[in-house]
Amino acid sequence: MARKTIQYKKHTFDVSYEIINPKEKIDFIVLHGWGSNKALMKRSFASFLPRFRHIYIDLPGFGNSTAPMRLNSADYARIVELLLLEINAKPDIALGHSFGGKVATLLEPDLLVLLSSAGIVMPKPLSVRAKIIVYKFFKLFGLTKLREYFVAKDAKKLSKQMYETFKTVVDEDFSDIFADFPNAALICWGSDDTATPLEAGEKIASLIKNSRFIEYEGDHYFFLQHTKEIAKQIENSFINGV
Repeated sequence: MARKTIQYKKHTFDVSYEIINPKEKIDFIVLHGWGSNKALMKRSFASFLPRFRHIYIDLPGFGNSTAPMRLNSADYARIVELLLLEINAKPDIALGHSFGGKVATLLEPDLLVLLSSAGIVMPKPLSVRAKIIVYKFFKLFGLTKLREYFVAKDAKKLSKQMYETFKTVVDEDFSDIFADFPNAALICWGSDDTATPLEAGEKIASLIKNSRFIEYEGDHYFFLQHTKEIAKQIENSFINGV
């Protein structure tokens, strides 16, 4: 494990990363989802794709990376870009799971690999909308200590900065960004995903012009059971341009 200090918007970020196959020339950037870290992604992909230089990154606020300020997805992408400059790397291939998919897209890699990516805003269930209304009512009367009963599971126990970041990124609509993506994309999805539904993946595939969509059995973490096959698809897609 290595770490670089990145200066961004007058704040200091310590960004943790790890490189596998350091002598290879094609860079494979791997970004985890919200609430996760590079260890999960490394455990999945490190044994595959030996012709690529793997770069696993803890996004700011997760794993061993710090986040001293509120961020949005564009901020995350810029910090990753600054890290890549520091380590003399480039986004030949960028893979992102869930929230990491949005960051990977903004890097504009030659090949974008999305695993159940966030970025398509789906209608909130009635139960969630009701919770928001009730929480806002309590907030009017200063009862913010009840917050933990109303916030999403992914937001509990977050620092103030990361909670504000969560509120920002969860509602970002990337439809136009996906539509403007200029390069090839491999889009993989779990058929039983409830965090980012299958229809969101199909929408992304319809927006990115040069893309291929593959459905796998499984939930939001479907790739843990299909890593070998996904790795083959990544290599073929990079060689053939999807």
